[in-house]
Amino acid sequence: MLLVAAVIIEKYTQWETWQYLLLFLVPYLVVGWDTLKEAAEGLLHGEALSEDFLMSVATLGALGIGFMPGAETQFPEAVFVMLFFQLGEWFEEKAEGNSRKSIAHLMDIRPDIAHVERGEDLVSVKPDEVKVGEIIVIQPGEKVPMDGVVIDGRSSLDTVALTGESVPRSISEGDEILSGCVNKTGVLRVRTTKAFGESTAAKILDLVENAAENKSKSESFITRFARIYTPIVVVLAVLVAIVPGLITGQWATWIYRALLFLVVSCPCALVISVPLTFFGGLGGASRKGILIKGSNLMDKLSRLQTVVFDKTGTLTEGVFEVTAVHPEVIDQQELLHLAAHVERHSTHPIAMALRNAYPNEHDDCSVEDIQETAGHGIIATVNGKKVAVGNSKLMETIGAAWRPCHHEGTIIHVAIDGVYAGHIVISDRIKVDAAPALEALKAVGIRKTVMLTGDQESVAASVAKQLGVSEFHAGLLPAQKVEQVERLLPEGTLAFVGDGINDAPVLTRADIGIAMGALGSDAAIEAADVVLMDDKPSKIAAAVRIARRTILIARENIAFAIGIKVLVLLLAVLGLATMWMAVFADVGVTVLAVLNAMRALRAR
Repeated sequence: MLLVAAVIIEKYTQWETWQYLLLFLVPYLVVGWDTLKEAAEGLLHGEALSEDFLMSVATLGALGIGFMPGAETQFPEAVFVMLFFQLGEWFEEKAEGNSRKSIAHLMDIRPDIAHVERGEDLVSVKPDEVKVGEIIVIQPGEKVPMDGVVIDGRSSLDTVALTGESVPRSISEGDEILSGCVNKTGVLRVRTTKAFGESTAAKILDLVENAAENKSKSESFITRFARIYTPIVVVLAVLVAIVPGLITGQWATWIYRALLFLVVSCPCALVISVPLTFFGGLGGASRKGILIKGSNLMDKLSRLQTVVFDKTGTLTEGVFEVTAVHPEVIDQQELLHLAAHVERHSTHPIAMALRNAYPNEHDDCSVEDIQETAGHGIIATVNGKKVAVGNSKLMETIGAAWRPCHHEGTIIHVAIDGVYAGHIVISDRIKVDAAPALEALKAVGIRKTVMLTGDQESVAASVAKQLGVSEFHAGLLPAQKVEQVERLLPEGTLAFVGDGINDAPVLTRADIGIAMGALGSDAAIEAADVVLMDDKPSKIAAAVRIARRTILIARENIAFAIGIKVLVLLLAVLGLATMWMAVFADVGVTVLAVLNAMRALRAR
């Protein structure tokens, strides 16, 4: 109201210039005090070319033009410029705050409280006060505060905040449970295995919060651009005020145009909207269960050309099972029975598959004289019979005439007292999501897909044929996988996808390391650049699409902001621009750019 009254008085009265100035100074100081204060503090700290300083000089200059001979007063323009600048600042803060709140809501996995059994009491404490090994009780509807193992109870877990998947996960006694999930149905008693600071929820939140520290090339460009662009425009503004003024003597006109230069030159549209775009892209990816460790990786993901996969645990389930039993001199159950007993004490995945196929291993059979030969198999005495279980090399060593098998998989041969008794086929299931993932990568323009594995050639060939990868290499040790990746690196930006534990060296060597299905794995989070919070390889194509969309939005903002500013600067020199156009080139462009940047948060 005071500002409106001041404008009316200026139009319809004959007050002196200084009286108008005093009248307009009141609303000017009300809306601009914070800006003037920030500008003064910037000068004291050597930051003279901040947007607050530029806006302060421009508006104070507009106030001073009215005292120049033959010049019209610009008091209303000065006040309105400062007012719109403050509105723009408020809008930017609001937009960024809403963006952060949206991400915080999407990643709402930080638990507030933990119920701990201490003696006969159930004590409610902060999660960081719970010690490893203590027992916590999780009621239905509560967030899981700590990583641990269920020791009592059955329930279903809502994992949408961690993995982006809405399908509940069943859990029971003996299962691992990760912090950040929501307990849906039953009461669970859990023995904690990690401190709160090392829990899955804490690590994920730390990754998301610190991802913005690794700036993308676009963000780094904007930072360098602003440092060069702003001083150049300020120097041009000074030249516009002085040189034509000396030639024409119309100082008021050219100083006014120079002030327009200062208003337009504020680079806040770029400095704010571009980082906000990448922040939104990182948040949108997190919503889909994709943790990207820095906005600098968005550039690499957008240019991705080659994707290299580990096989076991990445394209396959990593869970071995018996798929065929071919006995020779005994029946199927007896063959499984003997193999399971011989492999009773082994922790190898194949041994576990044999024991799972014959779960009744704790019977009255005696198993003695167990001898294991690395790379061959195991020989043991079962109920007085010498049973050998292993590969063809073991059969040849003991002189048993083994037979080949037409089934694809790992062939486990069994011999009893040197006589061949048959063989068992063990295979790893291909993930349901694997084939669609390869198709999705081709759809987004990935030129080459490669599979590397330490498995045998026949098994690798079968998996590669079913999935349609461009090429595969079998029988590789971890060092040989690194060699294969180094061979492919010159062909373009390369991502390696692995389990993040055994493949840490090659994850680190690739342009982008992607940990597949490695939620809760310290090695995965440390070695990988991107962590997929479930075991779906189709998330890789989603990450590429999100990265490309984020880069596109950032480039749109850069082109729009620079284009409008250059146009208004040229109009200002020609005397065709007004202060209101300058305000739009600064505040208006910033608002539009921020609105465009927030689109990145809505990942498709």
